[in-house]
Amino acid sequence: MKQQGVHPEGAEGTSAAASRPGTAGPRGQDSGPGDTRRPDKDAAPGPGPAAEEVHADAVEGDEPLLPARVHRPSDLMRLLVGILAVAVLLAIAAFAHGTTSGLEQDINKGTGQAPDLLIRFAGLASSIAILLVPVAFAIERLIKRDGLRIADGVLAAVLAHGVTLATDLWVARAAPPSIQDALTQPSPGDIHALTDPVHGYLAPVIAYMTAVGMSRRPRWRAVLWIVLLLDAFSMLVTGYTTPFSIILTVLIGWTVAYGTLYAVGSPNVRPTGQTLMAGLRHVGFHPVSAAREDAPDTDGDRGRRYFVTLEDGPPLDVTVVDREQQAQGFFYRAWRNLTLRGFATRSSLQSLRQALEQEALLAYAAIAAGANAPKLIATSELGPDAVMLVYQHTGGRTLDSLADEEITDDLLRNTWHQVQALQSRRIAHRRLAGDAIMVDRSGTVILTDLRGGEIAAGDLLLRMDVAQLVTTLGLRVGAERAVASAVGVLGPDAVADCLPMLQPIALTRSTRATLRKLARERAQRERDAVLEASRQAKQARLEEASDDSRPALEKPDKKTVRAEQRAEKRAIDEALEEAREEDLLTQIRHQVLRIRPQAPVEPARLERVRPRTLISFIAGAIGAYFLLTQLTHIEFGPLVANAQWGWVVAAVLFAALSYVAAAMQLLGFVPERVSFARAVAAQVAGSFVKIVAPAAVGGVALNTRFLQRAGVRPGLAVASVGGSQLAGLGCHILMLLSFGYLTGTEKTPSLSPSRTVIAGLLTVAVLVLVVTSVPFLRKFVVTRVRSLFAGVVPRMLDVLQRPQKLVTGIGGMLLLTACFVMCLDASIRAFGDGTTSLSIASVAVVFLAGNALGSAAPTPGGVGAVEATLTVGLIAVGLPKEVAAPAVLLFRLLTLWLPVLPGWLAFNQLTRKGAL
Repeated sequence: MKQQGVHPEGAEGTSAAASRPGTAGPRGQDSGPGDTRRPDKDAAPGPGPAAEEVHADAVEGDEPLLPARVHRPSDLMRLLVGILAVAVLLAIAAFAHGTTSGLEQDINKGTGQAPDLLIRFAGLASSIAILLVPVAFAIERLIKRDGLRIADGVLAAVLAHGVTLATDLWVARAAPPSIQDALTQPSPGDIHALTDPVHGYLAPVIAYMTAVGMSRRPRWRAVLWIVLLLDAFSMLVTGYTTPFSIILTVLIGWTVAYGTLYAVGSPNVRPTGQTLMAGLRHVGFHPVSAAREDAPDTDGDRGRRYFVTLEDGPPLDVTVVDREQQAQGFFYRAWRNLTLRGFATRSSLQSLRQALEQEALLAYAAIAAGANAPKLIATSELGPDAVMLVYQHTGGRTLDSLADEEITDDLLRNTWHQVQALQSRRIAHRRLAGDAIMVDRSGTVILTDLRGGEIAAGDLLLRMDVAQLVTTLGLRVGAERAVASAVGVLGPDAVADCLPMLQPIALTRSTRATLRKLARERAQRERDAVLEASRQAKQARLEEASDDSRPALEKPDKKTVRAEQRAEKRAIDEALEEAREEDLLTQIRHQVLRIRPQAPVEPARLERVRPRTLISFIAGAIGAYFLLTQLTHIEFGPLVANAQWGWVVAAVLFAALSYVAAAMQLLGFVPERVSFARAVAAQVAGSFVKIVAPAAVGGVALNTRFLQRAGVRPGLAVASVGGSQLAGLGCHILMLLSFGYLTGTEKTPSLSPSRTVIAGLLTVAVLVLVVTSVPFLRKFVVTRVRSLFAGVVPRMLDVLQRPQKLVTGIGGMLLLTACFVMCLDASIRAFGDGTTSLSIASVAVVFLAGNALGSAAPTPGGVGAVEATLTVGLIAVGLPKEVAAPAVLLFRLLTLWLPVLPGWLAFNQLTRKGAL
């Protein structure tokens, strides 16, 4: 391929001495022994016989043996797109039957006018070419010793043939009639037979040609399309296929090919160090050796960096970017492009040529703006899948590698001066992390890693740069010094304007990870302080009891006990207040507000859509689609007219009683005295909260807040709610197994459990074995369980000392489940005719399964997931769908939607009284 480069004419210091240890590199930066970026062993020998003896292709610190195959994210993306296209095609065929029939008629009418000679020629040519073209391409690849691609193609063809057979079987036996009509038609040779839904030979050929990479070669690609068009034309005209069958065949072959390539991997074409040396010689350099400057496992999407010594000039810094490295982080960037607004993201799809031009443009623009940046002196392509950028060597260390005492105020101001120079020309760096700031031996700051920057940037991007840099410096020197250095260079107004961008989502990925780590450390210190204060308070109480003159058998009165509890609570609160620390971003805001009290502090809206909202929408849409498909064949008019309203009233009463049971379950695990009436009101308020949050999250947060407002310490409140949830989970599992066992023995005289229960127990056993055998999973589970029992178990021991509380809690659990089961049973009986009722055990199994899925679903209140699960479950145990669907709707109306208004009133009332 044609190599394009810039010849390094006019480079500074072309003498051989410039590359020896102790001499100064370009721009006055020392590249001597103290330079950690340049190993002394890489010093280039001077010209002469000694230099000629050095091997010209020596590469030090090069990657280990590169893997023969790599898994390309682009192949995975094409696989997902293909699966989505197949799903859309089948959906169109299923729901747009009139459109598909009209399309087929129009195509058949148009192709029916084709000359008979043309039809025969197209059929003969395509039938021969469809076999010869793959064989010819295979011979051409084998001659060029590229047999691995042929093996990939054969594997893809075999898999495509298997998928074709499975699809044919599904369409013939289980597909809806509308899909069968769209994909098949009566065979011209036998009117009693149908044509194949998917062509058994065409799909494997398409998979083969896609997997071997034939589409990337223009001549072969043209032949491929001609053969496909001829074959499709001949099949359509002769009546052996339908348009949707042709499209489905192409999609299956294409999708299976990319799935195969992603599974087995594509041949690795990443350039090695020797390829780099050859590329440097091609653009006029005379390299002697090259050494990797970064670890082989830290390539990321920033490229591999080499330190290159020359025979006749100063050393070079070379960055190699290939398609594999460019694809790293693709899904993360695509996700941010989806969830963040356009100005806060960067393009996730960028060709190598675009990446090369962008980095070169930014390098020249940064230097023209007066900022210290690596000087680009050459660029070149290294074959079709890689490029290199050649910079003058800029020796130094990154900010992350400097010791704390080396980061002086002058260094901070120098860093801000470089950013000020960029911003004066509207250049945004977009990645001012610690590893992008280089400091040489003289203290000069050099901004590197300009690949992700932008020119002609808007105000928001420039403010994001300021917020990122002040956070980066704050992590090293603290908020006070970081803000002071920024104000000293940029001025207070410019720093104050960055406050709306001072939020984790606007920072780099590495910075967010560091902030999360610091947050975990702060939380651990707070927990340790609370535990230590509690231990000291208990120790002091024991010492006072041992010194007390009261008889040993005399119990302290209630006033003394309450006074001791208040003293312990006060000591813990004081310890928590002393241990509480502000996070770095809050400290930076406070420092800025001291300088500019009127500075805007409201965070800017950078998110286009929140991940939770997106997941909730998708899950809700799936549930709503399933529910609507069940309701389309039900006539609600006669159903409602014949409803038994007595059972509807009973369902309402059971739904109302469930709030009393929920309050009993909560207070049964709280040893402290809490108002029962307010606890019931809090459960009613939870009906409003779970509409705006997932069911498993909203209820826990509301109950914890309620207990804290009722006087229970935060740690104990969390432990009480956790204990209630843990006991509820155990009770839920036991009841599900018990009722499942009873359901399995209802129709058999023996007491043997049902196959479903046995399968469930075996599944649980297999999961336990997998978790205990995999070290990572075992450590994850043990850590979570240990942290859970660290707070819950002591609280449960306190509850066990009060049998009345324990009975209240367990009774509340059983009563809560019984209320919901009876409410669902009453809803079924309200729409049944007396002969369609189910046993209580069957209803209980269906409810418990649906409730478990609803708690795990990300949608508010489990919307969609619960309805779908309950409807399917009731139909599975023998209830007609004409009864199951309205019964589930009534049940959800009484337990989810109607309580929203009372819940909103209760929430506001408790909030006004300070109970929430």
